[in-house]
Amino acid sequence: MVAKKPRIVIIGAGMAGLAAANKLHTAPGSAELFDLSIVEGGNRIGGRIRTSQFGGDRIEMGATWIHGIGGSPIYNIATQIGSLHSDQPWERMDGFPDDHLTVAEGGFQVDPTIVDPISSLYRQLMDFAKGKKLADDGDESEDGCRIAGKAAKLCVSNGCRGLSIGSFLRRGLEAYWVLKGDRKSIQDLGNWSRRSLEEAIFAMHENTERTYTSAGDLSQLDFEAEKEYREFPDEEITIAKGYTSIIESLASVLPLGLIQLGRKVEKIEWHPEGFQPSDEEGSRPVKLHFDDGSVMAADHVIVTVSLGVLKAGIRKEKPGMFNPLLPSFKTDAITRLGFGVVNKLFLELDTEGKNFKELPFLQMVFEQNPSVKQGKVPWWMRKTVSLCPIYKNSNVLLSWFAGHEALELESLKDNEIIKGVSATLCHLLPDSITPQRGLNSHYCNGNLNGVAKFERSYGKFTKVLKSGWGNDPLFLGSYSFVAVGSSGEDLDLMAEPLPEGPTDSAPPLQLLFAGEATHRTHYSTTHGAYFSGIREATRLLQHYSSFGFP
Repeated sequence: MVAKKPRIVIIGAGMAGLAAANKLHTAPGSAELFDLSIVEGGNRIGGRIRTSQFGGDRIEMGATWIHGIGGSPIYNIATQIGSLHSDQPWERMDGFPDDHLTVAEGGFQVDPTIVDPISSLYRQLMDFAKGKKLADDGDESEDGCRIAGKAAKLCVSNGCRGLSIGSFLRRGLEAYWVLKGDRKSIQDLGNWSRRSLEEAIFAMHENTERTYTSAGDLSQLDFEAEKEYREFPDEEITIAKGYTSIIESLASVLPLGLIQLGRKVEKIEWHPEGFQPSDEEGSRPVKLHFDDGSVMAADHVIVTVSLGVLKAGIRKEKPGMFNPLLPSFKTDAITRLGFGVVNKLFLELDTEGKNFKELPFLQMVFEQNPSVKQGKVPWWMRKTVSLCPIYKNSNVLLSWFAGHEALELESLKDNEIIKGVSATLCHLLPDSITPQRGLNSHYCNGNLNGVAKFERSYGKFTKVLKSGWGNDPLFLGSYSFVAVGSSGEDLDLMAEPLPEGPTDSAPPLQLLFAGEATHRTHYSTTHGAYFSGIREATRLLQHYSSFGFP
């Protein structure tokens, strides 16, 4: 039988866990109804949200953007608590700049007449994949939108269904080339041909998509599932006082001691059938075993750990997280869904006496089949799309990394990172930039003196700060995606509580699951995690309301 005061334990003090706790604690009569706790394996709250300081600026090591302010619960909370304004500078405080400078490997500025059609093509292809309306075929102008619309339709007519996003995009690019026909090579860009440069620009956008989705390779990303993903309307913004302010607001209503830090769960015992209650603690069907040897009993456990931790927890070659094992429908969904790594790199420049403040938002275009001569650009930089100040005239630069490159970044020492980034910039940038004239001809081009030339012109990198989500045992990655072979149904299966259905031999709702990887249309986002926490708290409140509790 259930103890007089049901005990609910939430594993994880990230967005999902704190949203659930906030909902449960603030529900009318809940303080008298529930014994509520959060156990967090780390020494802080927030999970994959972590605001930090670097170079005097406020930056985000994890979640960064409110993805659309129209209808976002995160935006609503930020507005209510006054987190959208700050006297201290913060990451992307001036939004996302439009004045990109696109530079191809070898130090050649790429004219917008080359960049824009390919960029338009890519956007239209992704809009098609997301089920959005394409450009009007009646438009006779040879612009990127019209070509993209025809390319997308040609792609699908040739059998894109069931393929990956990566396959769809590449078929779209091939269709674009067919529709455009033979054209003259681009002049005055060294060894670049028109086709190779267009392919490299297209790859630049593909690599941006890798950071958006966390798919290390877009061939892993399911084409059909892309139509189910939902975005909030209106602008995307960052939070002036930091994403952690949202977390702190959710936690502020909870009593002191309800959140227990440094409590890492190693095993979860539950009873899908045949449960025999004994004394009061023994009447609770779930037992949490911690790394310090302690045990906590609970009636209901909301599991909010990352999909990466769940994947590790069901591997057969090591003792599992769950005893008994989760049912096959749950483990199959965990296995099929994708979970990738995205990391951020911040670098601080000592710009005293330099002209760094003229350094633009740099988009980097790399050879897709680099020769030995291009070897001075390290492989882990070659899929990095941009390097830019975190706001206008900041001396802190930011780059994003995904997949194998993100994992490699975690293993590199600071001096190796500085050397690699400096060499890359030298292969792309001139000694100086004159805004009125654009790039001049004095490129360091990655030669032996390139780093020294770059430092003389722009400044010297003095500090490095990087995230490390891939190797952190509490996360083992960044966020989820629907992989080829998976579907939105797997996200729904992730959210199913255990044990399955009504049973006379096991207490209901022993294990509940929340987190961004359990939301069918808003996975990979903080608002998806928030919604999932509210969903599971509501599930428990409705369960007890059926017994006459308020």
